[in-house]
This record gives sequence, structure tokens and C-alpha cells, in this order.
Amino acid sequence: MISVLVVDDDFMVARLHRKLVERTPGFTAAGEAHTGAEALSAVARLRPDLVLLDLYLPDLSGLEVLRRLRAADDTAGAEPDVLVVTAAREVDSVRGALRGGAVHYLIKPFDGPVLQERLRDYARRRGQLAALDAPGQDDVDRVFGAAAVSRLPKGLSRESAALVRRALTEAGGDLSATECAERSGLSRASARRYLEYWVSTGRAGVSLRYGATGRPERRFHWSGG
Repeated sequence: MISVLVVDDDFMVARLHRKLVERTPGFTAAGEAHTGAEALSAVARLRPDLVLLDLYLPDLSGLEVLRRLRAADDTAGAEPDVLVVTAAREVDSVRGALRGGAVHYLIKPFDGPVLQERLRDYARRRGQLAALDAPGQDDVDRVFGAAAVSRLPKGLSRESAALVRRALTEAGGDLSATECAERSGLSRASARRYLEYWVSTGRAGVSLRYGATGRPERRFHWSGG
């Protein structure tokens, strides 16, 4: 099990994120912290594998917490991975998170399944790393996500695209936009947009299913890649 410390100054948000962690197979919530000082103390005490870190905290900024985690001055040598979960959209914040070694940067607000998909991505990378001995370039590219979507049309996000891709790849067959929406947690309209995007890239296919009456239903399947 991957243990996760949730750090957010909003008690309700922290509770929500904790529930999402606990509902994600393979993860367990180690605890919560609501200030920077509490976060550093909790890391030293609980030694979690991963920290969900808000940048807006009442005492220390999240970036300062990240810096101290990497310096290990206040955490008894514990150095967990960090996934930034914040409303901060400033370029300097994103740059600071990258420099601090954050595994990802998730901007609030977002749908719950998006956070769970990020957790699953982290678990996959962690498992890939654990299985490597003398990695080649292809192995490294997979771990660092070099094959991930690099450019998406305006209005589409990598996280939601990944949710739809996951729904298709795990379906074991084809899906309608409604079925994909149910599996991914997105609205039907959003799921349809991402399905059409994947079709446009050639990584998903579409076929028509004709019923007794009415318009044919578009059915989508993952083509590979």
C-alpha cells in the first residue's frame, strides 16, 4: 500500500481528498495536515510515501514546505514524493514545484476521478521503477511519460484525456459516449469531445451500431498506442 499525507489548509477539502485517496486501490491515507509546520512534523512522524501538497498554507508556503522536505532538515531524513494540488496558477509556482521535484501539479478545481487517475499514474511509475535494474532509454521514457499527450486542442486537459483513454483501454470492447462518461466520471458531452479527439489522433476507432429505429449509435474502441 502507498501511504499518502494530505496537506490542505481547508479542512473540508482535506477530508474530500483523503476520501478519494482511500477509495483508490493500492493507496491508504496516512493522515492530514493543515499548516506547513504540521506537514513537516507529520512527514517526520508518519513517513508517508507521497504528500498531496497545497501551496496556499497559513504559515509557510507550500513551496517552502517542498524545499524543506528536500533539504530534510525538519523531517528526520524522510523524503517523500510530492504531488502538488493547488489553486495557484502562477508560472513561478509551477516552476518552483518542478525545481522542487514534484511528481505532478494538479490545479483546483478538478473532478475527483482526475486526482485518482494521477494517483494511479504515480503508482504505475513507482512500480516501473521498482522493476528496473539497468534501464534502457525506452524504459526511462516510459517512466517519465515521454509517450504522454504533448499537445491538446484548446479546452482539453491531459488529465481528462487520460481518464477517457483508460476507460477505453479497460473496456475490453467498444463504448458509447454515455458508457464512457459513466466509466470516466465525466459528463457525456465532455466524454464525447475526448473520444472524438482520440479518434482524430488515430489512437481510437469508431463504428456505427444500427438499431431498429432512430439514428445509429457511435461506438468507440482503443486502437493502440
